[in-house]
Amino acid sequence: MKFNVFTQAQEFEDKAKPFLSKHEDLYSLFYGVLQGIKAGRYENPFMATIEVEDCIVALFQMTPPHPLNLIIIDETKIDDILTLAAHELFKRKLPIQSAVGVKSVVTAFSEKWQETTKCKAKLLMDQGLYRLDKVDHSLEKSPGSWRYARKDEAPILENWFKAFEMDTGLKSSPLDAIKEKVNQFLEDEEVFFWEDKGKIVSMMKKARPSERGVTVSFVYTPHEERKKGYARTMVAAGSEELLKTYDFCVLYTDMMNPTSNKIYREIGYQKIADSIHIEFVSEDGL
Repeated sequence: MKFNVFTQAQEFEDKAKPFLSKHEDLYSLFYGVLQGIKAGRYENPFMATIEVEDCIVALFQMTPPHPLNLIIIDETKIDDILTLAAHELFKRKLPIQSAVGVKSVVTAFSEKWQETTKCKAKLLMDQGLYRLDKVDHSLEKSPGSWRYARKDEAPILENWFKAFEMDTGLKSSPLDAIKEKVNQFLEDEEVFFWEDKGKIVSMMKKARPSERGVTVSFVYTPHEERKKGYARTMVAAGSEELLKTYDFCVLYTDMMNPTSNKIYREIGYQKIADSIHIEFVSEDGL
């Protein structure tokens, strides 16, 4: 069993793609971030495999300060794989602040990582991963229509970005980082607005496109416009637009929020996996 680190994204993709292409929906986050690494959007990316006799049994990816994303291909060897992974990652002094992926895999890795580093694990988000192939057109629609966000609407997005982080319990991003992200969203025409009587009332964005699929993310409605069906209508309309280009859409939901899970199921999204995001902190909590 050998732990291999890659410095060239294309070389890593050549190794990973045969597996990722077969499970493009389940590992859309991993696949999408890899495309971002290839495009030069991340500094100091980490990419690695574990192989047994030239057969890949695990994949690892991290773009600091974002979480370590890990995939176990051969789960019959999961204990040996994660023991080796924890040892190799610790030896390289990688700044692993958190880990994300299929719930069973990340939970098992967390146990190994805590044993190796003597850190503590903290649940950041218990998520459901959903896939959509066709929108349910029988849904009652809220008034209004969707459109792409304009560049001059960046201030709205910046405020909503901060509110979204607060609502979801994410760490607050520096204002400069938010402005940079929002400008990139708008430059890439990724943001969908729902507008009713000239007022913007809800939004979503597309993210991490792969060969056949795309992720729906950043679904947000300000508090004063909630409970009017805007979010459901926005995601349904936006997803339908994306399905004109892609075979399927995926999205992550907070399993502690039954309302959002219900909304997405009504649109036609079907749960395909449990995902988890775990943070690692030192024993003194710092």
